[in-house]
Amino acid sequence: MFNRLAVTSRLLVLVFGVALSFGSAATAQMKLPVPTPRPEAAPPLPLDLNGAVQPGKLAPVQKEALDGINGYFNGVRTLTGSFVQFGPEGQRTEGDFYLSKPGKIHFIYAAPSTLEVVSNGTDVVVKDRKNQTQDLYPLSQTPLKFLLADQIDLTTAANVTKVSVEPDLVTVVVSQKSMVGDGRLTLVFDRKTYELKQWTVTDAQGYDTSVAIYGVAANVVVDNDQFKIDELQLQNRDKGH
Repeated sequence: MFNRLAVTSRLLVLVFGVALSFGSAATAQMKLPVPTPRPEAAPPLPLDLNGAVQPGKLAPVQKEALDGINGYFNGVRTLTGSFVQFGPEGQRTEGDFYLSKPGKIHFIYAAPSTLEVVSNGTDVVVKDRKNQTQDLYPLSQTPLKFLLADQIDLTTAANVTKVSVEPDLVTVVVSQKSMVGDGRLTLVFDRKTYELKQWTVTDAQGYDTSVAIYGVAANVVVDNDQFKIDELQLQNRDKGH
């Protein structure tokens, strides 16, 4: 029997890569790798050789990188662009996205996927256009809450567990808690511009979904209609349906 609850729970954990169960497997061998620190770029003490952050301590090179990311990302109010996503088994999907802080985002997946993901600042809806279904979750209980926050401070965030600084990239690992278990969010930024380039969501079972964004425009006008959620869906939530 098809277990829809299990599928939607999995989608919630991988809400950054929500086409996992619906994407094409045509490029099963294509994986989007997460960069790892090169030996010559390993940060100095007090970090271990893998770049793990010791409680309350950051190496100067890491603090400088995180300060740059904070400054860039907190100055961004809107983003638009395109994305390419790879699921745990190599499934490839793509589409366009619209983001408006705080809390709003819209992922539109290109055919053959029939998915959309919309957050209105409070709730996240996973829509299947083909089957005419919608699944609603509180934004605060999804991995999306981190990047959609009004302001972030990676230098003081207790859930930042690893910072790797390379000549061209900065990789930040953030521990995540959601409605269906713990996970990990790995963010990859450009070292010079501090722009977000890629993220990987690792769920509680160790499955990775990676997303790369491109053609990105920051601080452009985005129509607020992009983030509307069906009022009937919200009414059903309030009634406990």
